[in-house]
Amino acid sequence: MLSWFEIISVGILGGLFWLWFDSTRVHEIAVQHARSQCDLKEVQFLDATVSLARIKPARDENGHFTLQRTYTFEYSDTGNDRQPGSIIMLGKVVQRLTI
Repeated sequence: MLSWFEIISVGILGGLFWLWFDSTRVHEIAVQHARSQCDLKEVQFLDATVSLARIKPARDENGHFTLQRTYTFEYSDTGNDRQPGSIIMLGKVVQRLTI
């Protein structure tokens, strides 16, 4: 029989694994959207990635608890400069993308 400590430890580890797995998937979605928006605006998506700037709890349009993640990235319109961009994800949905 498992002790309470073991049960709580397994629960915490399971929660951390879920957070890591979910964050990886949301990161991939954010990269895809940032890349496609840069292509649409005919600017260069630099470094081919986004970087997590902030994560906080939020509620989606149905009132369900989810995580809101803000990612930043850089793009170039001339090839000689770096401009900041950002993308806000609410769960796995793009809430706002700024170039």
